[in-house]
Amino acid sequence: MDIRPILAVRRRAVIPPSDSFQRPMLKLRRAIVLDAGPPGDGPEQDLVIELRDGAHSPEGWVGVGADAPAGVGNGRTGDRPESGRREAIADVALVGRAEVGDEVVVNIQARDLGLGSGGFDIVHVNLSRGLGGEEDEDPACPARPNVMKLNYTSLQHAVEPVEEGLPAALEIDQLERPVAVLALHGQLAAVAWAFAQALPGSRLGYVQTAGGALPGGHSRTVRSLRERGLLAGHLTAGAAFGGEGEAITTIGALHHGLRVLGWDAVVCGPGPGIVGSSSPLGHGGMSALDSAHAALALGAPTLLVARMSSGDPRARHRGISHHTLTVLDLLLEPVTVALPAGMRSPVGADLRAGLGAVFGGALPSRPALDLDVERPARITRHDWRRATVDLPAYAAAGLSAETMGRGLTADPLFFGAALAAGATLAELVGDVDRGEDGAGEVERPVASPRSL
Repeated sequence: MDIRPILAVRRRAVIPPSDSFQRPMLKLRRAIVLDAGPPGDGPEQDLVIELRDGAHSPEGWVGVGADAPAGVGNGRTGDRPESGRREAIADVALVGRAEVGDEVVVNIQARDLGLGSGGFDIVHVNLSRGLGGEEDEDPACPARPNVMKLNYTSLQHAVEPVEEGLPAALEIDQLERPVAVLALHGQLAAVAWAFAQALPGSRLGYVQTAGGALPGGHSRTVRSLRERGLLAGHLTAGAAFGGEGEAITTIGALHHGLRVLGWDAVVCGPGPGIVGSSSPLGHGGMSALDSAHAALALGAPTLLVARMSSGDPRARHRGISHHTLTVLDLLLEPVTVALPAGMRSPVGADLRAGLGAVFGGALPSRPALDLDVERPARITRHDWRRATVDLPAYAAAGLSAETMGRGLTADPLFFGAALAAGATLAELVGDVDRGEDGAGEVERPVASPRSL
């Protein structure tokens, strides 16, 4: 029996008409560049734009009237002006530099939603000068890259991945150099600074993963740390792109940094901002789970940088964040976690007592926060260490010291935990160095959990 006619009818039956096929998800608008940042001023260019007349109607539709759907004018963006000066950024490597008077297409959705890290529009294409692109062939490089980042999107572009040079019969040996895994990009500067204070001259590299901003050039923190010599390099892995080197996978980036580039340690985590919801698994902080497992698989001593807060208004992030607790609970192997010296436990009464002992007058003068959170039993299996932190010295360093709009005095625990992690990362480098014998082999310390 020929069932092809039946299958054809069934396929037609399970695809009902839907408005989702007619209304694009991308919120793209035409605009004119009113002001453009100077050339050569970093990988991103700051712009001031003006949406073209009629381009920004209340529901994000071009034109209002007969072409607009029923109900236009009552949406959440209905009180916004239809035009006006707006800030925008252009990723120069992707879309080129803009000049005053250029016509551009911008994605306005994040700004219109009022997202904390999306307070600007992003150039999708420069219609005046951005359609030429690069030449397909570079005479100096006859072998063209054929691996795509942002693949199967309109911004896909070819890169040469760092994994490309590895032999086909590669034997993955144990790396033995430590990896610190971030929960938030805001921890990066404090970790790098504390690491450099403890091990001057050591080479710390950064591997940027998914979970936050994907463009490698979006982080001013990375640029500052590179200029100061606090980071030895910057690789972008997976969906992240635009670093000094491109990796297809996080594990490939870690291997390249530690084995090929000779970094003494790696700090690995998302770019600025964080993707997320209030659910236990639906947030960018879960990228830490994948990164930690990649590091463990390579034999690297692995440190999870705990996301902690004494000033976050959201109960789920006060004390030790539910993001970190979830990762600690789900990890397949124990890792190291750092706390500021003098703090016995990251939860409950011990945390409250530790806050007063460690930070004293640095705590914000606000009503007592409820720091009691449920502690999964499985977090006690990890190697908890304590490290001395120096908040005033870090403040004097002039590095990034803000998280979700809060500074050092408003949230000392956030930065204290990151500083403790940086010092502990240096300690892990020392642990490996002290384990070397005459043949250069390393005995990995037994992961016996230190008490909470």
